[in-house]
Amino acid sequence: MCKGLAALPHSCLERAKEIKIKLGTLLQKPDSAVDLIIPYNEKVQKPAKPQKPSRDEALQWRDSLDKLLQNDHALANFKSFLQSEFSEENLEFWLACEDYKKIQSPVEMAERAKQIFEEFIQTEAPKEVNIDHFTKDLTVKNLVEPSLSSFDSAQKKVHALMEKDSLPRFLRSEFYQELVK
Repeated sequence: MCKGLAALPHSCLERAKEIKIKLGTLLQKPDSAVDLIIPYNEKVQKPAKPQKPSRDEALQWRDSLDKLLQNDHALANFKSFLQSEFSEENLEFWLACEDYKKIQSPVEMAERAKQIFEEFIQTEAPKEVNIDHFTKDLTVKNLVEPSLSSFDSAQKKVHALMEKDSLPRFLRSEFYQELVK
């Protein structure tokens, strides 16, 4: 237990400094809510402003969500658009699933499956994706013995949602319209 400043253990003193910094931050206008929650040494980097692609390149993104997801410029612009709407969880889940499929170690696969489940699938997850109960239950069953295909059903549902909802909004947005001028 932390008692008196002279008797503070090293880790307790560090924690007190961290709390002091956070309280000081509360008195200032933060750049984002992340600044208030994540300690500075663990802070997520803000996304870099995506490079402007050529008009022809940007026009190709209209063809399909898959074309967009395979293009680095398109993906960066789409992600920035979704972040501006506070609706990036579906894309983040889809990308996490793609990374998950590259894992070869069973131990790492189990750990990452648990992280993805807790971040995106479980009820009231911090970035819960909107999937039906059947798909959620199937995903939970698949995670009993994690495999590279554990999230396939949920990923397909989220892909379909992005194709029907997020992509059309992106293509109608001023964000995209500026790119194709």
